[in-house]
Amino acid sequence: MEKSKVYFTKDLSSKALVKMFEALNKHLDGRVAIKLHSGEKGNQNYLRPEFVKPLVDRLGATIVECNTAYSGARNSTEKHQKLIKEHGWDKFSFDLMDAEPEDVVLDIPNHLVISKNYVGKNIKNYDSVLVLSHFKGHPMGGFGGALKQLSIGFASSQGKTNIHSAGKELDQTKLWDNLPPQDKFLESMADAASSIVKFFKGKIAFINVMKNLSVDCDCCEVAEEPCMKDIGILSSLDPVALDKACLDLVYNSNDKGKNHFIERVESRHGVHTIEAAEQLKIGTTNYELIEID
Repeated sequence: MEKSKVYFTKDLSSKALVKMFEALNKHLDGRVAIKLHSGEKGNQNYLRPEFVKPLVDRLGATIVECNTAYSGARNSTEKHQKLIKEHGWDKFSFDLMDAEPEDVVLDIPNHLVISKNYVGKNIKNYDSVLVLSHFKGHPMGGFGGALKQLSIGFASSQGKTNIHSAGKELDQTKLWDNLPPQDKFLESMADAASSIVKFFKGKIAFINVMKNLSVDCDCCEVAEEPCMKDIGILSSLDPVALDKACLDLVYNSNDKGKNHFIERVESRHGVHTIEAAEQLKIGTTNYELIEID
């Protein structure tokens, strides 16, 4: 398979974020969404509104999010909308895609574990999407990047429950009673990610921001402090190559804190999400890293 292009800069400015999108030479048509993580209440590491604003303005985009399936300030529409205002996202065009309970169900005919993905119904309002991910560790997945954003990020509360339970449960109140073997969860994430890539049919691009590199996700109320120094911003049209490049930058780093990050990834077998996504032909781990000043 031909190598996928992954662009990289050490510059972590808002201006660089725009430059990394433009490096892709990808026009996103029609109604554009930017899918990002708006941050759990109390979390200190999520990407801030002022950081992403120039990119949002450049694309004339709407920021989209979905409710969670765990306890906290984002597991109901009412609480989540309140937190969106507290975090300053209400200054943008912002769409909580599963604010209403009716989900869009995406079929996954070629799947490893789950055959359906439940997503916020407002996904149908958009013609193209930029998946903007804060790359960091994750308590369950090992790490969170583009593939996690594609899967867990786009899923409604019901959909998140479906993915986490490997298709055994849709009722979020019963989620933690139906956790599957780890690899089945990771493969379910890859399945769900494939359905979003298929839904947007090539009208999709990806950016990962490697800053505030904690072993914890932005979904944690109080995440562990970053264990590594910031690395940079990466972009690609291939989410598999993008996440693999980010992991490689961690593994190849001289930062002594990388051992703690790697332990989080390996203890959760996080690389298997990338392996499963490649098996599903979402992308390839064969990539060319192109550094931009």
